[in-house]
Amino acid sequence: MNVIGKVTVLPQLPPSIARLSELAYNLYWSWTPHAQALYEELDAPNWERFQHNPVRQLLEVPQARLEQAAADPAYLARYAKVMADFDAYMGKKDTWAAKNAADMKPVAYFSMEYAFHESLPIYSGGLGVLAGDHCKSASDLGIPFTAVGMLFHQGYFRQLFDKDGWQNEAYDELDLTTLPITPALTEKGEEARVKVRIGERDVHVRIWNLNVGRIKVLLLDTNVPENSEDDRKLTARLYGGNQELRVQQYVLLGVAGIRALRVLNVPGDVYHMNEGHAALLGLERTREYVARGLDFKTALETVASSTLFTTHTPVAAGNDAFAYDLMDRYIGAWPAQLATSRDELYRLAEHEQMWDGHPVPTFSMTVFALNMSRAANGVSELHGEVSRDMWKFLYPGAETEEVPIGHVTNGAHNLTFTSQAMRDLLSTVLPADWTERLEDEQMWTAVEKLTDQQLQDVQRDMKRDMITFVRGRMREQMLRNGASAADVAATDTLLDENTLTIGFARRFATYKRATLLFRDKARLSRIVNHPERPVQFVFAGKAHPADNPGKSFIQEIYKISQEPEFRGKIVILENYDMHVARHLVQGVDIWLNNPRRPLEASGTSGMKASFNGSPNLSILDGWWREGFDGTNGWPIGEEREYADLNVQDDADAFSMYHTLETDITPRYYGGLSGQPTWASTVRRAIQTVSPRFSMQRQVIDYVQKYYRPIAGRGASLASGNSTRAREIAAWKGWVRQQWPYTTLTATAQLPATARPGQSVPVTAQVNPAGINLDELRVEAVLNRGGHLTRVPLVSRGGGTYSAEIPLKDSGLYSVGVRMLPVIDGLSNDLEAGLIKWA
Repeated sequence: MNVIGKVTVLPQLPPSIARLSELAYNLYWSWTPHAQALYEELDAPNWERFQHNPVRQLLEVPQARLEQAAADPAYLARYAKVMADFDAYMGKKDTWAAKNAADMKPVAYFSMEYAFHESLPIYSGGLGVLAGDHCKSASDLGIPFTAVGMLFHQGYFRQLFDKDGWQNEAYDELDLTTLPITPALTEKGEEARVKVRIGERDVHVRIWNLNVGRIKVLLLDTNVPENSEDDRKLTARLYGGNQELRVQQYVLLGVAGIRALRVLNVPGDVYHMNEGHAALLGLERTREYVARGLDFKTALETVASSTLFTTHTPVAAGNDAFAYDLMDRYIGAWPAQLATSRDELYRLAEHEQMWDGHPVPTFSMTVFALNMSRAANGVSELHGEVSRDMWKFLYPGAETEEVPIGHVTNGAHNLTFTSQAMRDLLSTVLPADWTERLEDEQMWTAVEKLTDQQLQDVQRDMKRDMITFVRGRMREQMLRNGASAADVAATDTLLDENTLTIGFARRFATYKRATLLFRDKARLSRIVNHPERPVQFVFAGKAHPADNPGKSFIQEIYKISQEPEFRGKIVILENYDMHVARHLVQGVDIWLNNPRRPLEASGTSGMKASFNGSPNLSILDGWWREGFDGTNGWPIGEEREYADLNVQDDADAFSMYHTLETDITPRYYGGLSGQPTWASTVRRAIQTVSPRFSMQRQVIDYVQKYYRPIAGRGASLASGNSTRAREIAAWKGWVRQQWPYTTLTATAQLPATARPGQSVPVTAQVNPAGINLDELRVEAVLNRGGHLTRVPLVSRGGGTYSAEIPLKDSGLYSVGVRMLPVIDGLSNDLEAGLIKWA
């Protein structure tokens, strides 16, 4: 038909269930299965058809069915309980933040993607899940928090396998009227709009509001009539375009994101950039201060003092960097707006890289984010170490362990991923308020009270649900690809509830080694088809549309799953999303993760499996390096790196097979004499992982380690029209100017051997070149086995420094002397970026 317009007819909800509409527009329901059940009961087939979206469900349910539900006493009782719980949640005053961080200042959080629920597909993978979970726990904890992101009209792609197992991508236009979002309104009640100059044109941006419990998420949208067709597509797809599109999207997220906060009068004392995509928010915040009369360097210090940057990418190639001429096209006007030069601005992002065989200076989003913030972190302990080594070139003369990049190990939102059945079981032994104390490790010891039978019953029910889901999905796929009647019928017998089931689901980036399991197919076949202890595997995951090697991994697994010895026992599902993820983490017996160490920044899927009692079989990388304690799962391989990747793959595959054969399968099918039982391993997985890797713990770590200190320092530097920021900027300029003229010499009377506890004298002579000696730290640095000890030298006057340096332990020491400029108010000793060694 020739469509001349569309109209949405809103449902007329009976008064007794009228608040279903209000609840539909708050994603509180996304982690509340009882709330979701209220909508599902209205029309179960449509609930599945429309990706479990309450707004769309209410639009589609016939009025007669609504009236029927409103007259059903049992339904009304469930409705009343859900709404009472919702009101109690929304109205709670004694939140964690109220009790533990009453002085908490507002946080503005920026991320390119968010995974809240499958019905809002504006995410691709782990980064988005982390961001969505961060928002949910910020709400749970009662933190003043506003998130900013993009409303992608076609989201990420829908993944379809063809009959040969090759990934194809489909993009579906979202109908915004059926999503749980509303237009953001200004204080005057007008739709909120902002405008951003990108290149030679103005791009208009509409702002949408998404309620996530007690917090709001602002989503940016360029698909408005005022824009050209090309500009309307800037918010069409997540990670879908070339570098030109990416740069423009990053300008939108950073610059329009800040303007969205301003037009809606949303406060922000701390600005948290989740990955380098958001780095250009520093441009707009600096411009604001320059427009108020600050010079560029003072404005930069003011902005950076209140900014936190979280990096997620442990390989250089994964950090966006762009040619200068490309940046000129889209931010070429910014140096003038910032009262600075192009060279000075681009120097803040400069990362020399080898392109086409020769070094080229590039505009690195990660380098810019690091220079536009005064606090930075990785997402696991090991990733913090890797990040410090990756970016140490920004701090010449510093040792790796000193680089000011810390870590907060990722977590996951327990209630989003823990099944209702497991939550009900946990409620029988945990305190009534356990969902508000998820990070309390002592509380979780009560899991020991759960009996083997209780755990077995709940996990068997979850596994049955997952198998039913897998069979349904595989049947749909077979029918779409024109499979034979026999092949379609065979989906009814896929997987067996009595067989040990292992799950693997994630992005199919090649470093995650999805095909490692198949390195020795003959040995795997013996494991899968063992007469007494069989094993079956479920895979899922998407490869980036441009990642053909990742797609080849998917196809390889698909083809192996069709081979006679693996048919029905190895399954790979298409269209991995949050819905698939929940079924798998709740239904499998073991979670498998085998990235190439140390390239897994954190990973979170294994955490979610353990919330449901599924132990991990994983490489000691990312979070599992911290989470594994010898009782709650199994390691793959050793805690080391390899020079030869083939040797690493062989060693890790051998370790995986050996552990499956000698420990996991015997334990699952009846136990080994003198070894822990399967149920004890399940209990330990729940007990140890649930608190330590809850998103609640993660957000509390951010509050305590970063948000509160940053808010305090930011306020200090910004007070009095940025008086202290101006002083620090001027001091840095003076010190950097004089630094080449400073000199440092040192001597140390080092014996050939010494005894523990002995000390050695070290003396240094400084020529400060006009720098105040009180602003120079002169110190001896002892390196023993890669661990640094710093000992300050004491000024003796006239530029002479000395100290007795204790040698506390036995071992081989390297001794050096250095000086670095420091003053009060710096975020860390290396902030000036200057170190001189004798």
